[in-house]
Amino acid sequence: MAHSKEAESEPGLYGFTRAASAALTHLLSFISTAFIAFLSRPGTSWFSWHPFLMTLAFSFFMTEAILLFSPHGSLIKRFSHKTKGRVHWILQCLGAFCAVLGLTAIFYNKHLNGKPHFTSWHGLLGLLTVCVVAAQSLAAVPLIYHSLAKGWSLAKLKRYHAASGLITYLLGSGSLLLGLCSTWFTASVGEYTWYLSALCPVLSALAIMNQVSSAYIAKKRLQS
Repeated sequence: MAHSKEAESEPGLYGFTRAASAALTHLLSFISTAFIAFLSRPGTSWFSWHPFLMTLAFSFFMTEAILLFSPHGSLIKRFSHKTKGRVHWILQCLGAFCAVLGLTAIFYNKHLNGKPHFTSWHGLLGLLTVCVVAAQSLAAVPLIYHSLAKGWSLAKLKRYHAASGLITYLLGSGSLLLGLCSTWFTASVGEYTWYLSALCPVLSALAIMNQVSSAYIAKKRLQS
């Protein structure tokens, strides 16, 4: 009898944990973006746009775009899957646009100051990430206009899109984390603030990984 009650309580506890995780990820995406905006003061220099736009792209827009499909944390949970897909695509396009602008800002800032481009791991990973984001955004078009993907099932396209999207998001999180190791950021914050800031992309990445993997594990169970 005790075992039965414990089994019945598991789904409720699991759902609460997932909802709490999603809520925390929403909060972290907002706080980290607001904090970087406060530190960088976008508009005060060309460089100031770079950390702000990159954080806005990956920590806010792209995180929120993926959380739209969370069964426990979506802000538009009651909307149709088609509507979620459209909003997801809009947020991802906004994220890609901000990422391109952020890359342009740092490129132009280095040009003005006569500094070499893409000499650090942060710069190289950032460039790779922006290129992958652009490719991922273009690759998502057949999901909206399925007639463009002849010979491909919609289910298979969604599976590939989710897997490549997760890789893209992890690249973005890694780029943000390396950005926190920059001279500008380490000189702007104290040691404890740095560790707390570094937790934001790490925890968000773990939550997104769990959401995507759980969604496809659940689908496999339903199909079996």
